[in-house]
Amino acid sequence: MKEKSQVEDIDRSIYDFKDDEKDAYRIKAGLTPEIVQKLSKEKHDPAWMELFRLHSLQIYNEMAVPDWGPSIEGLNMDQIVTYVRPNTKMKAKWSDVPEDIKNTFERLGIPEAERKSLAGVGAQYDSELVYHNVREEVAAQGVVYTDMESALTGEYADMVKKHFMKLVKPTDHKFAALHGAVWSGGSFVYVPKGVSVEIPLQSYFRLNAPGAGQFEHTLIIVDEGADLHFIEGCSAPKYNVANLHAGCVELFVGKNARLRYSTIENWSKNMYNLNTKRALVEEGGTIEWVSGSFGSHVSYLYPMSILKGRGSKMEFTGITFAGKGQNLDTGAKVVHIGENTSSYINTKSISKDGGISTFRSSVVVNKGAESAKSAVSCQSLMLDSESRSDTIPAMDIRTKNANVGHEAQIGSISDEAVFYLMSRGMSEEDARACIVSGFADNVSKELPLEYALEMNNLIRLEMKGSIG
Repeated sequence: MKEKSQVEDIDRSIYDFKDDEKDAYRIKAGLTPEIVQKLSKEKHDPAWMELFRLHSLQIYNEMAVPDWGPSIEGLNMDQIVTYVRPNTKMKAKWSDVPEDIKNTFERLGIPEAERKSLAGVGAQYDSELVYHNVREEVAAQGVVYTDMESALTGEYADMVKKHFMKLVKPTDHKFAALHGAVWSGGSFVYVPKGVSVEIPLQSYFRLNAPGAGQFEHTLIIVDEGADLHFIEGCSAPKYNVANLHAGCVELFVGKNARLRYSTIENWSKNMYNLNTKRALVEEGGTIEWVSGSFGSHVSYLYPMSILKGRGSKMEFTGITFAGKGQNLDTGAKVVHIGENTSSYINTKSISKDGGISTFRSSVVVNKGAESAKSAVSCQSLMLDSESRSDTIPAMDIRTKNANVGHEAQIGSISDEAVFYLMSRGMSEEDARACIVSGFADNVSKELPLEYALEMNNLIRLEMKGSIG
């Protein structure tokens, strides 16, 4: 068996396989009031949601495209299909999911992961959830885990209406407005007061259709004293046309509650990833973000935490890997409102083959946030002279009684370290891959075992051919 040495030698089939399009319904490409109304009808929206969509579309049309980050001129909304319904309704039994769709998720390891280590799973294919299940013992605790459409019209409809796009408002930016107009799919989670969910919940989003967008909405409410780990995975095969991901995540963390939100995003290199994530944390609550960004052509991704309550906390741990043809603009934002709040942002970025990695952080400490503490650390590793890495921190401190720090390091792989590993019998390629995996270790160890393995496999996959 020959050693793989070139990028084209690599079998990326676990992510790049494509299913024949057998979607039951595809809305026509473009973005008009008629298309939005048609989508709303397909979704059986309540009247308030249809009006919300149309108002969001109006906001979208009035707002400018961001001009401060990576170029998105290759994204033409007139050619994006905003809704693709797969040829199945959502199933509660894995055996009932159509074979072609089931095979997709089997190859990605979703059912196996569920059987081994997950409390519940939602699997979305294009614009709709095709499978949703939660363990009986978790449901018996009163935990609600369902698809957004069911939540929107079911017994939790009032809770959804109270929270939906209240953290991320359509007026925030152009692609938040787009999401408000054409969102579909996603998950709703409610963890009752005092309930600790011992094993994670997971949603997996798979975009199969070329030239389509995915606009899932995730709404999680963790009530007072409750505890949850939620995992999100994303992937798509590679096409020669632009695909768009403009999802939205809204997280509400109650008093003395804790939420860990882990994401591994492995979109294909034709994807524009314009996702918005935000958390609101009450007194004594904790939000923990673990984020791995590997795919997409262009990314704008900056999870934001609002530390509203006294003593609330945020930790963000992230890794970004930008290869050839990728411009990944990522980071994190935090706003300190309550007293004695604390935040820690720790990110690492890797760039190779001309990839561009930009880290942005925004730390805001309001006047009333006495004794706030914030630390930002970002490290960048460039694997060749063609790649680029930038760090753009922003700090807005409105009180003298705060402790805020920032450190940044940008470097390259040490030739001495490579030589040492090669002297121990490694090939140069494996030596470099080993060093990069070690660089990313602080993110790996924050993930459940099977996701840490996936992340390390992705790093090794990206590293193959980096010297060939």
